[in-house]
Amino acid sequence: MLRAAEAALADGDVVTDSDRLESYRFDRSTGTEAGVPFAVAFPRTTEQVAALVAAAYEHRVPIVPRGAGSGLSGGSNAIDGSLVVCVERMNQVIGVDVGNGYVETQPGIFNQDLREHVAGHGMWYAPDPASKDFCSIGGNVNTNAGGLCCVKYGVTRDAVIGLEVVLADGRITRLGRRTIKGVAGYDLTGLMVGSEGTLGIVTMARLRLRPPPAPPTTAVAVFADMASAGRAVEAIMSVTSPSLLEMMDRTTLRAVEAWRPMGLDTEAAALLIAQSDLPGAVGETEADRLLAECEKAGATECFRSEDPEQADMLLGARRMAIPALESMGDWLLDDVSVPRRRLAEAVAAIERVSQERDVMIGTFGHAGDGNLHPTIVTPRGDHEAAARAMLAFHDILDVALALDGTVTGEHGVGLLKRAALTTELDPVAIDLHGRIKQALDPRGIFNPGKALPRW
Repeated sequence: MLRAAEAALADGDVVTDSDRLESYRFDRSTGTEAGVPFAVAFPRTTEQVAALVAAAYEHRVPIVPRGAGSGLSGGSNAIDGSLVVCVERMNQVIGVDVGNGYVETQPGIFNQDLREHVAGHGMWYAPDPASKDFCSIGGNVNTNAGGLCCVKYGVTRDAVIGLEVVLADGRITRLGRRTIKGVAGYDLTGLMVGSEGTLGIVTMARLRLRPPPAPPTTAVAVFADMASAGRAVEAIMSVTSPSLLEMMDRTTLRAVEAWRPMGLDTEAAALLIAQSDLPGAVGETEADRLLAECEKAGATECFRSEDPEQADMLLGARRMAIPALESMGDWLLDDVSVPRRRLAEAVAAIERVSQERDVMIGTFGHAGDGNLHPTIVTPRGDHEAAARAMLAFHDILDVALALDGTVTGEHGVGLLKRAALTTELDPVAIDLHGRIKQALDPRGIFNPGKALPRW
């Protein structure tokens, strides 16, 4: 297999050095295990990916597809004896079609780099994960990544209109369309999005673009209790569609303020940050309407930011949530979604988990679509606390399911949540997952042991 990989790629594009392999064993998640691959391959073309996969299929060698390694569920962690196929060198934009509103790109390009490229053509790519500066488009497709703007513009699946995919036997297929509408055949494109590299390797993505929105108007509301913040979110989403609606709890606010002091109210139970990207006075009116709903729900302070720098600071505070909490100790990031009407219940239940398991949990997330990221922080190197943190992690998954939610909103199942997925899906759905996997990957070479329910 190694000889076949080296024959398919250019000199230096197959790595076996143990020190370099170590860098490609793990993604960004914590609490996940990883094996040792025999090599990492760095293809530059679709044909090279196809040659690698065909050889792996012949020799029954497991393949772990990998982009930037920014995943948070262990989905791109290496497996013992596997070949890691890393597409980071497939990072070119193939073309932008302004008239038809799409871009075709290789999968290794960073999300932010793609956004900047299409901006040069006067267009905008909407999905914006918090990790947009260092996550790749291929990884976004594989996990169906969301982001701060998805409350209005949808997640990655809503932006994908076509894919080029290498299948398990090395064949190459083009899925999807170039037209705005199209219902020919099954939605195989949608099936691939979010499949976490278990059904194929994406080598090209055709992504929907939009005209850039107007500069946003930012609204902020402070709450003395989480129930009021939850009522505000439900009310806002019933009357309007903000382009962003984010939440941070008291623990997160204190972590961010300690890490990067900016005058945040660390006594508040919750902070809501909302934006309207409607132009001019229309956007200001929508922002005022948002704040009116917050006041009705019991906000203790509401204001609309007139200063773009202040707006950037407040949104920056939300983007700093993960690094701020990470700076406080060992961390374990969860990702659950619940119906918006049950958001306050979810946060209250997570607070109870924090007390019962004796761990600190900072909860923040995309309130507008009910997607929360409870982050468990424990003292560095404290193994007993780490064990309690893992128990708390699974308690939070149970909370989400008990509230009619899901165990993952945007980070994927990976290694961390396979058991929980088995609980979320009914037996027929579990059977269907197995049948689809068997049909598209009969030898089970693509990312074995990841993303699928245990059956």
